[in-house]
Amino acid sequence: MSGRRLGLALAGFLLLLPGPVRADGVTADLSSHLIAITTGFTGASVVLFGATDGPAEIIAVVRGPERDVTIWRKSKIAGIWANTEAVTFANVPSFYAVAASRPIDELMSPSAAALHRIGAGNLKFEARSDVAPDRLRRFSDALIGVQQRAGVFAAATGKIAFLGERLFRTTISFPANVPTGAYLVEVFLVRDKDVIGAQTTPLVVSKVGVDAAVFDFARRSSLAYGAIAVTMAVMAGWFASLPFRNT
Repeated sequence: MSGRRLGLALAGFLLLLPGPVRADGVTADLSSHLIAITTGFTGASVVLFGATDGPAEIIAVVRGPERDVTIWRKSKIAGIWANTEAVTFANVPSFYAVAASRPIDELMSPSAAALHRIGAGNLKFEARSDVAPDRLRRFSDALIGVQQRAGVFAAATGKIAFLGERLFRTTISFPANVPTGAYLVEVFLVRDKDVIGAQTTPLVVSKVGVDAAVFDFARRSSLAYGAIAVTMAVMAGWFASLPFRNT
């Protein structure tokens, strides 16, 4: 697919997505609803901005598309470390970040934060098979640690700044390894430690240009892509050996 056709397809996809859903008391939007991953992509950022209907606090949560994730536990067997235990979790956000105008524990009660899944510790991970509660908690904590080290779960809460009493803004950063797909940016309006309004805004992360064409070909024609990759590797090795054949 050419870059122009891909761009038109993405534009059409964005038009089909629901726009920002306005909630009473808060209005917010993004500086861009598309993060385009091209050759040499090193990360990106978008600005979330908006206004409230009066003095209030704001919490923003960014969730990437959900997927299954398997976490392994290593043990020593005959002196060798090996994967010996695993738990597969369903519907894990591929990206998760939170920003707030003040620390979360100052803005709302733990029960309210758990209800709205605000904070990585409040994400409800569902195991694909029956797992004892204590084991589930250990593997859930390990899952959060793995995602944070990969940079796709933010380790700290971002800062939302107010310009006066009503206008607010924050910058949401995405790493170079940001997963592709349809994201949701949720904005919560908080007063007296309770959520009184919310708005959801879509964001798309997509490969474009040559990278997108290669990715699409590899996905649609995996056998042909594998054969081409092996052939190119063999040819590269052969050409690399030529200078040494006459020595």
